[in-house]
Amino acid sequence: MKFCLENKSAIVTGGGSGIGKAISKIYGAHGAMVHILDYEIGLAEDTVKAIESSGGKAAAYQCDVSDGKSVKATIAKIVKQGHIHILVNNAGVAHVGNLELTEEHDMDRLYAINIKGVYNCMRWCVPYMKEKGGVILNMASIASSVGIPDRFAYSMTKGAVLTMTYSVAKDYLREGIRCNSISPARIHTPFVDGYIAKNYPGKEKEMFDKLSKTQPLGRMGTTEEVANLALFLSSDEASFITGTDFPIDGGFIKLNG
Repeated sequence: MKFCLENKSAIVTGGGSGIGKAISKIYGAHGAMVHILDYEIGLAEDTVKAIESSGGKAAAYQCDVSDGKSVKATIAKIVKQGHIHILVNNAGVAHVGNLELTEEHDMDRLYAINIKGVYNCMRWCVPYMKEKGGVILNMASIASSVGIPDRFAYSMTKGAVLTMTYSVAKDYLREGIRCNSISPARIHTPFVDGYIAKNYPGKEKEMFDKLSKTQPLGRMGTTEEVANLALFLSSDEASFITGTDFPIDGGFIKLNG
């Protein structure tokens, strides 16, 4: 079977919802043992149930990726069960606002999760991956590469994710660790629905359609589409790919403007 992950162990952070949940489910469907890390353990457990109900294997862990000690302890538990083949750094938070509408505590919060969280997970997975090789996928964003209005802090963190990806890919070539990133544009997730409901009550459909049309293809992407890309990049079929960012953006980066 193409893109088979049988006998492989995968860690997905933020796997309790949205893109992380979709990636966890597709990994499980293709044979991986999926270790789901999430701050909200209930959400992670729901994803585990969804994977197991389809015949897959998964486990849930409550973990704050911004806390190095928490990450180290969680990774140590997982390693006792076998080699870590795949790490997906998906956990992240957003902030809407330009420079003047971004407070210091906003910067600290996004740095802690979006940058330090990615660092923590790679820091404690890479030493184990060096033994037999592995794959790291970091969730960047189109905001890593192009200017997005009112995303000052978010763009800062995703730019860092992109450059961390390049650095790790370069430094661990000889250890057989491939490191790539995925840069989504607007993807239809519960976060998007919540944002629209909170900021545009009574105009949800109108705003959803408006945001969808900002992509040249005229719609938002789906979490399943991102998961399909993650599956390919994690598989042996992508063994010649490292140090690369993959936009999945409906043409946003190249065709807007």
